Amino acid sequence: MTRIIMTPQIVYEDSDILVINKPSGLLTHPRNENDKRPSVAGWLMEHYPGATWAHRLDKDTSGILLIAKNPEVLEYYKKLFHDRKIQKTYLALVHGHPKNEYGTIAAPLFKFGTRQSIRPARKGNTLERAAVTEYSVLKKYKEYALLEVRPKTGRTHQIRIHLRSIGHPVVCDPIYAEKSRSCPPTLGRLFLHAQKLSFVTKNGQAITLEADMPPELEKFLKTL
Repeated sequence: MTRIIMTPQIVYEDSDILVINKPSGLLTHPRNENDKRPSVAGWLMEHYPGATWAHRLDKDTSGILLIAKNPEVLEYYKKLFHDRKIQKTYLALVHGHPKNEYGTIAAPLFKFGTRQSIRPARKGNTLERAAVTEYSVLKKYKEYALLEVRPKTGRTHQIRIHLRSIGHPVVCDPIYAEKSRSCPPTLGRLFLHAQKLSFVTKNGQAITLEADMPPELEKFLKTL
């Protein structure tokens, strides 16, 4: 298995923002003050005191993460994400082949406790939040398909839940893939990568930034 580097790589930097390529396995932030695992927050504290992320990525998801260097800039980008004015593009390898080459999954997510689902809990209070995900098939393999995924909303685990809902969970998803969908030992990590962000900077510049696919994902694709 390819050794995964746990240090973020800088993709872009100016006086307002820092954009990094977060490796899989690195937390965006600790769960609590007793969580001493490596995190983007800890890395920022050491290298960019005062900076903080404008959005989040799951621990097991690699890819592009936008960080604001001061509170004013943070509010600007948080509003862009809230108003859906930042286009996010992911790469996902899924089990099986989707029926359609292109598709839109519009299914609200229901949160109950710490879990989320496209189905509400039978008992107890649930929080319903609208969620929309677009996808297109880039390449088909014998058992898998490589998708370009464009979430139009930013819910926790949205892509993973939505792809599972259409019968094509992300490869090596420890939460949403059925137990019968084995994780190839030569991969050993969630195949979900935040590839691109497109947005207009605070200075009015239209920009698209891209994080290269990690070598362990590229290597696995070459074996298919």
